[in-house]
Amino acid sequence: MDSSQRVRAILSFVHAVDAGSFSAAGRLLGVSSAAISKNVANLEKDLCVRLMNRTTRTLQLTDEGTAFLRQARVALEALDTAVETVASQRLGPNGRVRLSTSSAFGRGHVLPVLPGLLARHPGLSVDVDFDDRVIDLVRDGYDLAIRGGNLPDSALISRPICRLNVAIAASPEYLARHGVPRSPEELREHRLIARRFLGGCVSPWPLRADDNSVVTFDPADSAVATLSAPEAIVQAACDGIGIAQVAVHLAWRSLQEGRLKILLHRYHHPGGYELAIQYPHRALIAPRVRATLDYLLEALADDQLLHIPLGALESYVA
Repeated sequence: MDSSQRVRAILSFVHAVDAGSFSAAGRLLGVSSAAISKNVANLEKDLCVRLMNRTTRTLQLTDEGTAFLRQARVALEALDTAVETVASQRLGPNGRVRLSTSSAFGRGHVLPVLPGLLARHPGLSVDVDFDDRVIDLVRDGYDLAIRGGNLPDSALISRPICRLNVAIAASPEYLARHGVPRSPEELREHRLIARRFLGGCVSPWPLRADDNSVVTFDPADSAVATLSAPEAIVQAACDGIGIAQVAVHLAWRSLQEGRLKILLHRYHHPGGYELAIQYPHRALIAPRVRATLDYLLEALADDQLLHIPLGALESYVA
């Protein structure tokens, strides 16, 4: 199989998977379903492996087909990027960029910078999903994702934005009713607000022991409320429901307005969470993606709420 035949066969395979049938792929490519079937069969013959199992109604990828599909998408995207790179030298970055971000961070920090991005690069359009679930960038077709937490090592490239510091806080009204805890042990006597991640686990609170080692405190046993959204946890703490571990960038305005006070500041560890922009490891990055990435990194570096020094919290300790 020569290179032109191989490209046609790979296109037939990818479109058949995406469309769900040979006939639908044929309509997209302007050829017959028989031609799509023949191209896929020739590809399998050339690779000496079955990529998909066919029935009259469905196409089911084999394990080898799943692995090949991922690499085929990368190869086809590289071809598109090569064309786009040449065109952008005349016209500037052009096309749609798909971005995934969490609901709270997207509304509070991404939306405000989009007008500047689109003004700088008029040829761009953005498709942003505000979703707290963990997505697969390659499988789900995203160009970029903004993620926070303990980010695992992966095949993705991560460009750091900031540390996501956390602190323990409660409202003055709650503290007036229940008192101020002066040691980590006293937390068990209080009403606590816990955070549950979408995977089901409750986020522990990192605390410093007497020997300065870091231990974890599980708030679940004393929790009167368990919430999944970090902005809802800040609101619940402001409403006097209990003591919570809050993200500093989300709680900062509430601290400044006197609606929250910092607790156990010298005992609490700020955590090891980070915020980063991630994207697939590719030989070529499309100009539209590069322009969006560079702009977001620049704009978020100037976002003061994301870079509050821990020393600033001392002014708000109860």
